Amino acid sequence: MQKLAAWSVHAFTATGLLAAFMGLIAVSEGDYRLAMLWILVALVIDGVDGTFARLARVGEVLPRVSGKTIDYVIDFFSYAILPAYLFYEAMELAYWPRLTCCFAMLLSAALYYGKEDMVSPSGRHFVGFPVLWNMVVYVLVFVLPWISGWAIVAVVFAFAVMHFLPVLFAYPSRGGRWWVLTLLATVAFIAAAVMNVWYYPEPSPLWRGVCLVATAYYAVLAAVDTYSGDGAQVP
Repeated sequence: MQKLAAWSVHAFTATGLLAAFMGLIAVSEGDYRLAMLWILVALVIDGVDGTFARLARVGEVLPRVSGKTIDYVIDFFSYAILPAYLFYEAMELAYWPRLTCCFAMLLSAALYYGKEDMVSPSGRHFVGFPVLWNMVVYVLVFVLPWISGWAIVAVVFAFAVMHFLPVLFAYPSRGGRWWVLTLLATVAFIAAAVMNVWYYPEPSPLWRGVCLVATAYYAVLAAVDTYSGDGAQVP
């Protein structure tokens, strides 16, 4: 029974890849709104499967099956490849700047996944901007579609560089400073994402504001945590 539960958790994790593949189909058909909704489904699956894995003690029950490796395969597709493809198809940029931005996303993400210190010693932070190109592309396409081409390129390259800077970004499901507030900001961000995608191509001022406030909160939290150091965090 324990093995069945553990395999069920791995299968649930793998459904994130199915959601991302549906997003790929939606992008290829020019339905960017549906594509983003599938990306959000994959994000939610990735956000809760770790809790299920701990409850089912998958590491103990199935020691020869690496849930982390399964996660990495799915995450790289849904957090890097699919968002880059959505960016390439949806952004109104000249060919070479658009392709260069996609290359920056993919190369930085691939190198970041190779870092052994991708997560801080306490496990409560990502060291460097985590591979969240799905959310960066979401904001550029669905929340701030009117910003200039040069601003878009600058944003993409700034986040690509931040993969390798010693900045601490909160891992929302692992506790840490202002944890309850962080969870609320995460829920607000996802809810705003759903609503902004729903109202696409004309973002709702209300939900656009919720998205930007939540994003600003994450930025402030990263600055405070980086300044204080990982050891200063409280569970």
